[in-house]
Amino acid sequence: MLLEKLKYIFNKFNHQGTFDSYKELASGYINDTYLIETKKKPYFVLQRINHDVFKDVSGLIENKVNVSRHLQEKLANLSEEELKKRVLTFVETNKGEPYYKDNDGDYWNMMHYIHDSITYDMVTNKEVAYEGGKLFGEFLNLTSDFNPNNLTEIIPKFHDMSFRFSQFKAAMKVAPEKRLIQAKESIEFVENLKEEMHILQNLKDTGAIKLRVTHNDTKISNALFDLNNKGLCVIDTDTVMPGIIHYDFGDAIRTICNTASEDEKDLALVKFNIEYYEAYVKGFLERLGDSLTPIELEYLPLGAKSIIFIMGLRFLTDFLNGDTYYKIEYTDHNLDRAKNQFKLVESFSDKWDEIQEIMKKYQ
Repeated sequence: MLLEKLKYIFNKFNHQGTFDSYKELASGYINDTYLIETKKKPYFVLQRINHDVFKDVSGLIENKVNVSRHLQEKLANLSEEELKKRVLTFVETNKGEPYYKDNDGDYWNMMHYIHDSITYDMVTNKEVAYEGGKLFGEFLNLTSDFNPNNLTEIIPKFHDMSFRFSQFKAAMKVAPEKRLIQAKESIEFVENLKEEMHILQNLKDTGAIKLRVTHNDTKISNALFDLNNKGLCVIDTDTVMPGIIHYDFGDAIRTICNTASEDEKDLALVKFNIEYYEAYVKGFLERLGDSLTPIELEYLPLGAKSIIFIMGLRFLTDFLNGDTYYKIEYTDHNLDRAKNQFKLVESFSDKWDEIQEIMKKYQ
């Protein structure tokens, strides 16, 4: 029974709480996450890491614990209470380990719950975009002196453009003729942008852009805000690993600046929100700008365009493969998602001159 299992797992960790009740948190799609309510605060978040998706769970947990400890050291001037609001605070097991492995082979980790906090799935005003920019910018700034080589690469080739193109080409070879015809316009769109979309990959491969500690899942729902919409904490650090900042910048922009959901089929509604872009850039560069190299700054906008493109490419590839990766609600769902992202790429490109002016304004 789940209740008894959660009580058992909870008591394997070194805390002063007494289990009272639990609620399932449905914010993620991969792991099982539970809010453990105790007789009195603090509450805790107990998480089972999906070892079918993440093959090196111990490496994953060690990554996020070590990055959190680094952040805590950098913010050591804060009070203990404030620090627990600003940084994920992990709880060790009774044996001093960062995770507990149960008899089923499942890995569990636990952290303090951040009270009086909220998240957003979509941005509805530029203030939230600005605060989100500050949060993610600060995360990257505070980890800029953390050696990325000390982190495990949790998902190899996650944002590797050449790898994503190779997957796409392989899907083309096995796709039914009907799907190839349906996706003809999207396939042509991909081919036309192939050279431009490899620019960042080539700069990374040659070392022109350095590796940093990156979050790799900077959608706005992974930014935690207080009840006054001020940024509190970056959460969901399961995919923290070596990378380049452009994709962290880009993924936040992708989720903040689309005027429609990524499932929207009416492409007339899909536009790039330049106001939210400027707000995010302002906050992001306020917290990170001084630690960026000239080449990193120059290619930030391309990071946004590239990550939007990558998501469209991944949706298109899955459609051609027969919808084997992403969950779908109807037959052409992945194709519609791909078209949606490619329309956002087009809208982004149409505003390129404005985007460049915004970058100059806040550098």
